[in-house]
Amino acid sequence: MGELFFGFEQKSSLLLIFFCHGILFTFLAFKNAAKHSLPSSKWLGLLLLLCTLYFTPHMLGYAGWYSRRFTREILFFIPFMQVLLIGPVVYFYVRSLLSADFKLSRKDLIHFAPSILYLAYSLIVFVTDKLVLDEFYFYADGRDKDLSTWYQVAGLISMIFYLVLSLKLYFNYRTNAFETLSYAESVLFQWIRNFMLAFLGLLGLRILFFLLHPEWGAFGSQFWYYLSFATIMVYIAVSGYIHAERQTVLGNSLVIEQPEEKTDEEVQSKVQQTPLDLKRWKQKLDVVIVEKQLFRNPRLTLSRVAQELDTTSKMVSSIVNSGYDKNFNDYINSYRVEAVITSLKNGDLATMSMLGIALEAGFNSKATFNRAFKKQTGRTPMNYVESLNK
Repeated sequence: MGELFFGFEQKSSLLLIFFCHGILFTFLAFKNAAKHSLPSSKWLGLLLLLCTLYFTPHMLGYAGWYSRRFTREILFFIPFMQVLLIGPVVYFYVRSLLSADFKLSRKDLIHFAPSILYLAYSLIVFVTDKLVLDEFYFYADGRDKDLSTWYQVAGLISMIFYLVLSLKLYFNYRTNAFETLSYAESVLFQWIRNFMLAFLGLLGLRILFFLLHPEWGAFGSQFWYYLSFATIMVYIAVSGYIHAERQTVLGNSLVIEQPEEKTDEEVQSKVQQTPLDLKRWKQKLDVVIVEKQLFRNPRLTLSRVAQELDTTSKMVSSIVNSGYDKNFNDYINSYRVEAVITSLKNGDLATMSMLGIALEAGFNSKATFNRAFKKQTGRTPMNYVESLNK
């Protein structure tokens, strides 16, 4: 009886395992989104659903559904492979990760126009071939429209386009983080980078297999691609779910905060009365950072320093960039490294651990401290301690 509905041969069974994983993590992502009001989990759930449906026709094809008229027509008229929708969902998933208050706007709906048009086309095909005509017109060739070369190529181009948009968004975020936060590395989502690398891997595999086997709809020649696709999908599912769980614990500490500050108009008269004298502004900046020990605040932001100087974030950023040839993150870390060096020279390592000294100086992780210390001194912290001992 099982063979009547699903042929459990090697290829169909392998893809069925990944199908079950995809459905499971789709459910978990949507459940997490509903429980914690986490927009990124909604987009992750939608992406996993689309990825699972993407290889479903091939799984069912290996199970024998295309060889039986009833099940073949199910595959014909249900648009499982929404390749024009995957790209936009990837893009909005990344946007929702980078912005805690991200909401879809009306102008964002244009991104879904191609996939909506394809759904309309699928509906026209269904109505024409099943409800209007006695014989198939669109499906006279007996080939699933989801596997048409033009559609698959259009989907590939769409996914490449939205991956580029996502990468641009991430690199802009990364630049902004280093320019405005002293704890930039803690919010530069490693998961986003890994996610986009995984998605890039999917596209690379699709291009490779297309070059090796240009026939998109051929089951035998495409199995290894769909198996690889499903494997990467499971990685995205597991890692994405773990990251979502971490977000529910850490909350908005994972995203760039945008504190309120004085507007340019509010301080314009002050700026006009005090023309930018780079040397004098540098002195004022150094004094406020050192005297108030602002660098020891592990959550110090550019806007917080601007408030102390009674000026704008743009002004402080200009002072740091022009006066020190550094971004804000490196500028603050230079003070932290100097504080650590002072502690080491004072022999504080006898009563405190290296990590304790680093945390007291304002660093929020051992990895960030090690990178900043070596970048500024050319040596690791332990190498430096050894040199002091000698």
